[in-house]
Amino acid sequence: MDNIKKESFIQKFNNFFKYKDTDQYNFSIGETTIEKSEENNPFEKQSLISPPEVEKKIFSNFNDNLEHMKVVYNSLINSDIIIRQFTLIAKNKQYPAFLLYIDGMVDSKIINDFVLSPLMLRNRANIFDIDDNKSFTNSQATKEKKFNLGEYILNHLMPQNSVKMANEFSDITTGVNSGNCALFVDTLNCAFDIDVKGFKQRSIGKPDNEMVIRGSQEGFTEAIRTNTSLIRRLVNNENLIIENISVGNISNTSCAVCYMKNIANNELVSEVKYRLNNINIDYLISSGQLEQLIQDDSNYSLPQIIASERPDKASNYLLEGRVVIIVNGSPYCLIAPGTLVDFISSPEDLNLNFRFSNLLKIVRVIALIITLFLPGLYVAITNFHQELIPTELLFAIVASRDTVPFPIIFELLLMELSFELIREAGVRVPSPIGPTIGIVGGLILGQAAVDANVVSPILIIIIAITGISSFAVPDFILSFHCRLARFAYIFSGYLLGFLGIAMVLFIHFIIMISIKSFGYSYLQPYVPITRDYKGILLSPAWKREHRSDFLNTKKPKKQNKISMKWKYPNK
Repeated sequence: MDNIKKESFIQKFNNFFKYKDTDQYNFSIGETTIEKSEENNPFEKQSLISPPEVEKKIFSNFNDNLEHMKVVYNSLINSDIIIRQFTLIAKNKQYPAFLLYIDGMVDSKIINDFVLSPLMLRNRANIFDIDDNKSFTNSQATKEKKFNLGEYILNHLMPQNSVKMANEFSDITTGVNSGNCALFVDTLNCAFDIDVKGFKQRSIGKPDNEMVIRGSQEGFTEAIRTNTSLIRRLVNNENLIIENISVGNISNTSCAVCYMKNIANNELVSEVKYRLNNINIDYLISSGQLEQLIQDDSNYSLPQIIASERPDKASNYLLEGRVVIIVNGSPYCLIAPGTLVDFISSPEDLNLNFRFSNLLKIVRVIALIITLFLPGLYVAITNFHQELIPTELLFAIVASRDTVPFPIIFELLLMELSFELIREAGVRVPSPIGPTIGIVGGLILGQAAVDANVVSPILIIIIAITGISSFAVPDFILSFHCRLARFAYIFSGYLLGFLGIAMVLFIHFIIMISIKSFGYSYLQPYVPITRDYKGILLSPAWKREHRSDFLNTKKPKKQNKISMKWKYPNK
């Protein structure tokens, strides 16, 4: 009886509080409408979602083209889609026509002066009869040609320097989305894609992250044509090939593949274009996204493709036989393939005397070693190998840690995390406050932590040296990798001492040896050692006769054995 009362109470409680779905609503949901309509008409769902993505030919009827473009660009909703209808005059005949463009991406003065004025206003270009003004260069051209309105507009009425005729709507929409305007004329089953770009863009400025003292002060911008022109100006050779490839099913982002036709290996060029053409994504916004999509192995944090914002660096790699990829909307270009030596080099190395460049490279290698191993070695020595420390220094370390209540691994991880927080905060806050955060975090908090006996003073020195060394690594992604790998060396040193560090280092080397960048070994020219051995250290400028041998370029030599003819005229 008690069970029956208990069940009835629970049932009443559930009936009162439980949510009940109902079939009567005061509103309608789009998905429900589509699903119901699909039962009656299976083709209705596709039309409600979006127009079918097929290659449609342009109609010859003016009204059909106008209605189609209005639907494609949702002109009733979009406020920046401009459709300008007018009457075109050609050979004293009038044809209905319309222009379609996106406001803010075009130059209105160009449209008014070089598109609408020649097509609308009466002048000699659009009222004279070409049959009365024949001009032939040979006897075979005396045959009269049938009047073609499309060719007449293209050759006589359109003074704009870049005009293309297209027969499919997809070609026209691609041009309009990039800042062109489309011209449709009645009776023509084609349209005109007219270059009238005029959107605002950032001017050429100094590179922000690859600063040099003696070198070019120009950096890439977000406009792809500005970037290709910077490379064209530096390379200054007709063998420079720049091919456009669109990536993204929705965004259709333009990517420029640049290479030297007479230098670059054809297999490398084909591999780069193959990877770009076989990326099936909806959109691509930046070169950082593209780098992750085309690199050989995404399981490792080591950089495999060179990213640069300097046109002189990109041009130098182009002339060495590599391939440069420029993404529209990104101020960074991608250079393939990339090796470990490339990420330790700086654009300024070629501008300095080879002795100075080699000294700086040695300093960078030392900084790379310090940022990887110093915290792990400190933990390993203090925990397992105290006999390696001089007695006086060992007494000082023990005395400094005598009042610290935490184990050394907790102390080290706390300071590493604090340093990463200070670094990230300095990047994200406004620039006037950034240096203040570094001063407050580095001096005040560090000193307060020592006075409060939370960390030892020598550990503050270890973390500071490690952080400064990480800033000396030229490549941003390689610096990130060192910061991540450093924690693996810290834990291995804490658990097994030097043996643990040696094990992690062995695994690290195995990973680097296994990595390929577009089919090339990551540790070139060391693994394997090539015939033309060119490693980290630079030779004098007059000895740099050969390009990198592992690239298998079409022109192995880039200068004669005797390059200074002014000094040795008879050799």
